[in-house]
Amino acid sequence: MKATQLPFVLLIIFLAFETSAQNVPLVYSNIFHDETGYYFLHPESGDRLEEVNTPAGLSYEQLVHAAVKADEGLLFDFRDSSFHGTLYYGFIVTDQVRYPQPVWFRNAEKVQHGKALVRINQMKGRYDIIGWQKNGKGLLGYRLADETGKLIYDGRIAFTGTGPFEPATTVYEGPFVQLPGSDAVTITFRTNFPASPQIMVNGNVYQEQSMMMNPMGNKEHSIRVDRLIAETEYEYELIVGDQLIRGSFKTAPAKGSRRPVRFGYASDSREGKGGGERSIRGVNVYIMKKIAALANQQSVDFWQFTGDLINGYSTSTDETRVQFANWKRAVEPFWHHVPLVVGMGNHESVITAFGDTRRGVAIDKFPFSGNSAERIFGSEFILPVNGPLSEDGAIYDPDPEATDFPSYKENVFYYTYANMAMVVLNSNYWYAPSEQMIPLTGGNPHGYVMDNQLQWLRETISMLEADKDIDHIFVTIHTPVFPNGGHAGDDMWYHGNNDIRPYIAGIPVEKGIIERRDEILDIIVNNSKKTLALLTGDEHNYSRLLINDDMPRYPEHWPHQKVKLSRPLWQITNGSAGAPYYGKEELPWSDNVQFFSLQYALVFIDIEADNVWLKVTNPDTLEEIETIKLR
Repeated sequence: MKATQLPFVLLIIFLAFETSAQNVPLVYSNIFHDETGYYFLHPESGDRLEEVNTPAGLSYEQLVHAAVKADEGLLFDFRDSSFHGTLYYGFIVTDQVRYPQPVWFRNAEKVQHGKALVRINQMKGRYDIIGWQKNGKGLLGYRLADETGKLIYDGRIAFTGTGPFEPATTVYEGPFVQLPGSDAVTITFRTNFPASPQIMVNGNVYQEQSMMMNPMGNKEHSIRVDRLIAETEYEYELIVGDQLIRGSFKTAPAKGSRRPVRFGYASDSREGKGGGERSIRGVNVYIMKKIAALANQQSVDFWQFTGDLINGYSTSTDETRVQFANWKRAVEPFWHHVPLVVGMGNHESVITAFGDTRRGVAIDKFPFSGNSAERIFGSEFILPVNGPLSEDGAIYDPDPEATDFPSYKENVFYYTYANMAMVVLNSNYWYAPSEQMIPLTGGNPHGYVMDNQLQWLRETISMLEADKDIDHIFVTIHTPVFPNGGHAGDDMWYHGNNDIRPYIAGIPVEKGIIERRDEILDIIVNNSKKTLALLTGDEHNYSRLLINDDMPRYPEHWPHQKVKLSRPLWQITNGSAGAPYYGKEELPWSDNVQFFSLQYALVFIDIEADNVWLKVTNPDTLEEIETIKLR
């Protein structure tokens, strides 16, 4: 290529990128782009609403990579001269500690103009609980609060030296035990610098497959540990630079095993009231720590958490990542040992927003491939990839040749463990929070399961029904099929308004929210003998509802066919992981509510062959809430 051709070629590439970036997905309506950016134009009033963005706090990068070299310790430079606050810090003891956490030092440092110096050389003698003076290295935890005292972020940094000191390669997130199988598990983590880590199990060394392609190392790590024996406990050592982290895991039983299984369930851990750790930038860290500790103390094989991990509803993908980081930090020491599986809720939303809060418009953030809630969620968690692809190809797809919808990758899936299966659905896929504007913008309302996901559910339940190794099926979805306290105006009821439904390119889908609810019930009740319970959340309470055919479940003057239910089904709602509480509401089916509590709660499900028990415990007080046999 001639040198004179290069600027022309670069211009073509730039224009192509600009055109691509400006494209509004065909599934949306009345959203346009001009030289000022994206805007919503009301088709009737002509009102124009400009795109708005959530004010951002300190970024993920500023919080994670704040520490720099200093003679007396570590200088934390948050690279924002307007920021003032407090930095708490303390050493993290890792030897002979199963769940390592910071031991906070007696002093804290004022953050002035975005900077604070942690003087490690003052933490010696009786305060040197990690032996940094002898070893020339250590691990420091830090916690940042703003000038009002509100906590923002918990982090950690490894260091080397005895003066001067400098940051070292650090596992700042993880390790997390993921995807347990009978002969393998996956362990994931993140490092602040590129690294080439190793995991030691039973004398065997495991490394990332990508190391062959990238010998300099990565910052995002996923190591598969295989050649293992079913139902066996293993210890592991993660070695990254000078840092060594010990953990453990237990492989799953062979598929179809009828040995006893215990798992935990909860949802809704976004910020609570009461200050302190109940509100660390999007997360009720206090209750999540309690739940994780109780789950491990009760020796669960794994636990499931379905939705509203964080506050969310941000236009910033970076803000969403910071909130996810705080959530993961809360449960992290326990996740070194016990697998945790998560599902999406409405508060995982990442949005494109227009106008002010009074008359604003919010839709799933685009472009979907990089910015949607589904994409950000999938990039933060390692989950099964056996779900549907997307809503592309459905009857309402405006362009079957193009990618018009977000992906279902790692937000709709199923997994099995011994003789049970868990089907994880997403009732907030392609979610548009401004529900009243959906006919004008396009989008999916809270609680609606779209066609391709429904068809995948039908096929998956049919497959599991035919599987002789599976005795019990649980379906988990963030929104209750029948709300009982806090969400009578949405979920799958909307005060009995079946007009609620998705709009694609200005056109409503055929089925309303209550009709779609009935189709879900028909699949998991009438076409399944094994499905025992729906595990839901969204409502910030604990309730147990017996769904049966005698239960009133339709609005007056219902014009459509009523689905007859061939057997009972349990709906176990546990949204009591720290979000502000919702009281009980009177609804047509309220007489079928067998139990209701406003206590914080962790649900335990115990399976032994054909028998299934439910036990519910308050993780804050350890009070038993209820214990019953489900099957």
